[in-house]
Amino acid sequence: MKRFIPRFLLLAFSFLPLLTRAASLLIPMDDAQKDHLKSYGVAFWILKNGETVDWLLNYRGGSFLAGYNQKLENECKVRGVSYEVLADAQVSQVLAQINDPSVNMNMVKLEKAPKIAVYSPKVGVLPSDDAVILVLKYAEIPFDIIYDEEVMKGVLPKYDWLHLHHEDFTGQYSKNFRRYASQPKYIEDRQIQEMTAHKFGFAKVSKLKLAVAQRIRDYCAGGGFLFAMCSGADSFDIALAAQNTDIVGTMYDGDPADPDAQSKLDFSQTLAFQNFTVNTDPYTHGFSNIDVGFSRRIPQEEDLFTLFDFSAKWDVVPCMLVQDHDRVIKGFRGLATAFNKDKLKPTVTILGELKTANEARYIHGEFGKGQWTFYGGHDPEEYQPSPNSPPTDLSLHPNSPGYRLILNNVLFPAARKRHQKT
Repeated sequence: MKRFIPRFLLLAFSFLPLLTRAASLLIPMDDAQKDHLKSYGVAFWILKNGETVDWLLNYRGGSFLAGYNQKLENECKVRGVSYEVLADAQVSQVLAQINDPSVNMNMVKLEKAPKIAVYSPKVGVLPSDDAVILVLKYAEIPFDIIYDEEVMKGVLPKYDWLHLHHEDFTGQYSKNFRRYASQPKYIEDRQIQEMTAHKFGFAKVSKLKLAVAQRIRDYCAGGGFLFAMCSGADSFDIALAAQNTDIVGTMYDGDPADPDAQSKLDFSQTLAFQNFTVNTDPYTHGFSNIDVGFSRRIPQEEDLFTLFDFSAKWDVVPCMLVQDHDRVIKGFRGLATAFNKDKLKPTVTILGELKTANEARYIHGEFGKGQWTFYGGHDPEEYQPSPNSPPTDLSLHPNSPGYRLILNNVLFPAARKRHQKT
């Protein structure tokens, strides 16, 4: 016997897919996420495809919300990123929670994929030499590698975001003369830098590096976003401060350092640090007393730093930079491990610190129209870096809280610009 379905029910059933259709796709960034690092790559992929992403600050670890489509869902599946499909009513509930004045949450719209550059040598550099290169490749975020020649030729304005490889901007080759002077990689790096210096009319590599640092500073002042780790942070400011003197030993540039170099430092030229003392001994590690890494006596199990809890509604910028599913981050060492708080300029915002010591690990500030972030240490998943260690396999650390801080900075320029209010 045939069964007849009333016409009004057939009509209702025909509209059911529209009523239950998903409106949005949520990428959770709390412990429910299988791969936090690749999640940033998906957010970047959405932006590259001309769509926008809402960054839900302090909601489930700083989750991402985007309009639903099948291609996006497929991309999450291919990359192994956890996601949740939400209907309109569910999205409304999430947004109501975020907009509640009594909760420390906010929503920031990401609108355009930033164009990214990594300042790094192109020859003789292994992937293990830079954590940012590793995580950009793992997250599948496109970037260009540029170095001294490109900077001197004026390419920086093409980019929204610039990362400084753990460079030595003082021209002392990271003070590795005694340890690595006979190694091919060290020799090759030195020859390349000397040739580049001569090509642009500089008698010394230290003068080339100063000119590069000044152009990078001008790039930031003009509205660029600058990110540096390890010695790329402190040596950058040291080079700028030493523009009127010579802090480099004979074996590096052919003449001795100025004995009065300390009194000639100009701290008005720097971004983050002031009143520091330079180390002009060419044979000892460390460029100055900005970095406390060589004097600290903290066991590895106690070497942790804590992220500050900023107001998502009032201090939007620093809140974006500390989004994470953990508030306590494992420490890690490098040529510059931790920054002496006493050497920070008063305008610097400390994003992460070791509370039991006078050191900051993660700092941020504004310079002109731009902004910068410095992050101490070499590799968030390698406590003590070694030149002979293999590259960190991020497939073994897909939920690394330390690496997440790097990617916060990568997405930062995509946001509508908001300034800190407090």
